[in-house]
Amino acid sequence: MPASAVFVLDLKGKVLISRNYRGDADMDVIDKFLPLVMDREDEGVTSPILVTEKVTFVYIKYNNLYIVATTIKNANVTLIFSFLHKLVQVFTEYFKELEEESIRDNFVVIYELLDELMDFGYPQTTESKILRQYITQEGHKLEVAPRPPPAVTNAVSWRGDKIKYRKNEVFLDVVESVNLLVSAQGTVLRSEIVGAVKMKVYLTGMPELRLGLNDKVLFESTGRSKAKTVELEDVKFHQCVRLSRFENDRTISFIPPDGEFELMSYRLSTHVKPLIWIESVIERHSHSRVEFMIKAKSQFKRRSTANNVEITIPVPSDADTPRFKTSTGTVKYAPEKSAVLWLIKSFPGGREFLLRAHFGLPSVEAEDSEGRPPISVKFEIPYFTVSGIQVRYLKIIEKLGYQSLPWVRYITQNGDYQLRTT
Repeated sequence: MPASAVFVLDLKGKVLISRNYRGDADMDVIDKFLPLVMDREDEGVTSPILVTEKVTFVYIKYNNLYIVATTIKNANVTLIFSFLHKLVQVFTEYFKELEEESIRDNFVVIYELLDELMDFGYPQTTESKILRQYITQEGHKLEVAPRPPPAVTNAVSWRGDKIKYRKNEVFLDVVESVNLLVSAQGTVLRSEIVGAVKMKVYLTGMPELRLGLNDKVLFESTGRSKAKTVELEDVKFHQCVRLSRFENDRTISFIPPDGEFELMSYRLSTHVKPLIWIESVIERHSHSRVEFMIKAKSQFKRRSTANNVEITIPVPSDADTPRFKTSTGTVKYAPEKSAVLWLIKSFPGGREFLLRAHFGLPSVEAEDSEGRPPISVKFEIPYFTVSGIQVRYLKIIEKLGYQSLPWVRYITQNGDYQLRTT
């Protein structure tokens, strides 16, 4: 069962805009939505799905808005959630910021978008690049509405059919973020890699692309288990990827959208050796001063270099008269953050650097009550992936038979990267 209607509400439950797609549910039922949310919160229960005798509410909260879909009983809730998130994405791409004011300023365009995004409760064209070809922010000024581009009625709804480039190019970025939490004793408590394959495609016509990775499942099925492989988890693809083909033989085959998009994302719950290791020794001299000795060590291969490393070291909120000494980089005291920022523009692999910091300290009572926040690290390592994922090939098949060389780049960066102090 598809969605019956979609509503955008403010935080007080007032309907800003709505669209009735099927007429099978009373539109006044939305008045019961916010009281239901409040009742659940009072009971200590938060759920994005609210079931009543008449309808089911499926909703997401974004900024100061509720985006709500109603449906009669048995619905594909996953599909509705995907649609609501896509709705937010399209509105954000159109209006820069999705909030109450932008809704009120763009009623005409939003109604046109709602009509194109969904038909009789079923999602239709959801690519803003295609929608922009015939729905503009000025609205239709012609007496006769323009014909929608062929992509809307085509099987490939995310790409136009008359795209031409003088120079055909494909740029592919493999970007991995490392989430890490290390205890004060040096034990890794949480370790995770979140990756994404991002593309910029400037190709003529309607090309088909085939991407090959060092995927463990594929290599084992073809008897190449000795090669270095990666076992990807929680893989999510852009809608252009032929999922049946991937499930059958692990081939990532797709007709790409024009321009920039995210082809896929993945996660690996694997033990990651901390790329930048921090050791801290903090000496507190009661009611007088506190001294920090911070050692930063890069634990990746010497041929790689981390760029724009920023190490944030929390200090007591009442610390004053800072003095610093470091073997490399620059040090800044940020009293508004109660932290020291150690900036190292270039941090080669297999190196070790030292920072000493000295602060006057009127008292230690404040710090004891505040607790000790962890040290956090930001960095970016080009030409390197911590998982070992590799692009083995990217084939471009187009009836015009032109040649195009793909540009592949690897980047590893910090995610939520924290090390607790003693």
